[in-house]
Amino acid sequence: TSNNILWNISDYIIHSCSVITGIPHVSVPEKWTVGNEDCGGKSQSPVNIVTRKAVREERLTPLEFKNYQHTFKTVMTNTGHSVQVNIPIISAISGGDLSTTYKAVQLHMHWGKDGGPGSEHTIDGEQYPMELHIVHMKNKYADLATALRDPEGVAVLGFFYEVLFLNPYLYFSLPSISLAQLIPPERKLTSYYRYQGSLTTPPCSESVVWTVFETPIPLSMDQMKAFSMVQFHDSKSMVNNFRPVQPLNGRLVYHSGGAALLVSSALLAAALTTALGLSQPN
Repeated sequence: TSNNILWNISDYIIHSCSVITGIPHVSVPEKWTVGNEDCGGKSQSPVNIVTRKAVREERLTPLEFKNYQHTFKTVMTNTGHSVQVNIPIISAISGGDLSTTYKAVQLHMHWGKDGGPGSEHTIDGEQYPMELHIVHMKNKYADLATALRDPEGVAVLGFFYEVLFLNPYLYFSLPSISLAQLIPPERKLTSYYRYQGSLTTPPCSESVVWTVFETPIPLSMDQMKAFSMVQFHDSKSMVNNFRPVQPLNGRLVYHSGGAALLVSSALLAAALTTALGLSQPN
């Protein structure tokens, strides 16, 4: 089965994404409040999740995923903060105490350098090498800018990646991807954290319902290091593109209470490679 096929992406070409938009190297997060007032707000993201302080919430039932299995071709964009893939199909989430249905808009990643710390959220102070964000907005809105004016207009799913040993000699690729291929099976997504926060990049709008899943997705060290080769337009490496954790300022973090389950990485890794246009070794 595909779950038994392991691969790596140590040799690939992704430099083309840096010329798609021509966005310059982004200033450090400490300077984001200049021209982005919300970046200095009281409900900013990411945060450090302290597991013993997370409040058990029975209403945080498993999320419902609609059309996550539908495949689509991907187009990369360099946002100046990350590599982004817009989602051209109607996929949505609901349930899990969300107030309504949210449709998927885009996905992007945050990573460190050469497999080092790179996630935005941390768990009990632990920073994972990479974090995937799938961004959704309320179904009733036509664009993200409008959704960001609603205090709960946007819902983001966060997934951690961790480094594990994977066989570097078996490879496969996918002609297209689905969102379902990028994340663990639904039955393994019952354990998650929920809090009210913001976008982690400017304009830092405090309009985001965050769902951060507890179970990390494994990738090989070579796969993780490959992201360090992504470049800005000025040929500087796009590394450590994560925002430091922000104060909770009295906000509560809730936990669904589900059990964290191990996941297999092969199909997830292949889908990730396809999404970001990474080539396979010859």
